[in-house]
Amino acid sequence: MDIPETMKCVRCHAPGDYRVEEVGVPEVGEGELLVKVLAVGICAGDAKCFAGAPYYWGNSDRACYIQPPVIPGHEFAGEVVRLGEGSAEKYGLAVGDHAIAEQIVPCWDCHYCKNGHYNLCIPHDVFGWRQKTQGGMAVYMKYPKGSIVHKIPPSIPGWQTPFIEPLACSVHAVNLGEIQRGDVVVVSGCGPLGLGMVAAAKLKSPKTLIALDLYDWKLEVAKSCGADLVFNPRQCNVVKEVVSLTEGRGCDIYIESTGHGESVRQGLTMVRPRGRLVEYGVFGGDVSLDWSLSSRKGEVECNMSTNYTMSYYTEITIVGGHLGPGCYPQAISMLESGALPIEKVITHQLDMTDVVEGIKMVTDSSKSIKIILLPNF
Repeated sequence: MDIPETMKCVRCHAPGDYRVEEVGVPEVGEGELLVKVLAVGICAGDAKCFAGAPYYWGNSDRACYIQPPVIPGHEFAGEVVRLGEGSAEKYGLAVGDHAIAEQIVPCWDCHYCKNGHYNLCIPHDVFGWRQKTQGGMAVYMKYPKGSIVHKIPPSIPGWQTPFIEPLACSVHAVNLGEIQRGDVVVVSGCGPLGLGMVAAAKLKSPKTLIALDLYDWKLEVAKSCGADLVFNPRQCNVVKEVVSLTEGRGCDIYIESTGHGESVRQGLTMVRPRGRLVEYGVFGGDVSLDWSLSSRKGEVECNMSTNYTMSYYTEITIVGGHLGPGCYPQAISMLESGALPIEKVITHQLDMTDVVEGIKMVTDSSKSIKIILLPNF
């Protein structure tokens, strides 16, 4: 293929400072791939990074994670245009194939990598944040040596391929929930992650699958993804509704995808004793919880079984989730089989030059779910 020496890209220099620039097309070496970007998604994490969240930019308690100037974008896929030595054999790819790299490039040498938890790798080189792993908001990008690469079936249109990444994250969150048949499962938030969680949780055959969101139109999409019941916290007391549905016990599993403190507090109040809360949201700031809180006081009639402190009696399991380790094959299969209505989930396609507009839409969230950027400069 005729590959130019330079390309257009978006580069992050500082919070709120994203620029369209001309840079060199990456060179590829042994075990590496060069792809022409098909599309890239905007994540809520991208929006929080744009806003200056300490999770990315650091504060007095944590070091800065992002390494600017850097090309953002960790939700991406591309068409293979150049293969470094050994890459074709390693990945089973040829020029012209569509391929996706998992969002982190593990070091394969730290404690976590050696023990199978590569998503927690200590160097933590995630695409779009680090110099080693420049992201997908560009015409071309490199999958560095050590990347975990998956071939994408040609039946999945290019504009849908970036959704493989958040869907893999959703699958991982659902797996952490350890859903059993007969469970009552609540997913809080019907953004891209939450809707993927609903679709993935449905495959586990829970007794009742409930979705929560502040926007009724997103709850309708959740029904299309498999939710049995939907509730809007602005319109009803969702804790009371769920507790009433479960004979006063509460839900078995609560999966939190929003990154908002009130959703976390709601989940801790709603989940039953010995239940499970999975936290997968990215927080834009500190969240405080009152662990001495009497968990359902005022929500239902108080008695010995419904009025207790979270730090005593309940034995709730709280587990965090990060990235989508081992879940990309299932995400690709779900997208290929139509396990969720992707045309309803991907609500907007914008040119890459409109990245700031897209980030603002993600931050507002009232009129969009997943926003995809196309490499039109």
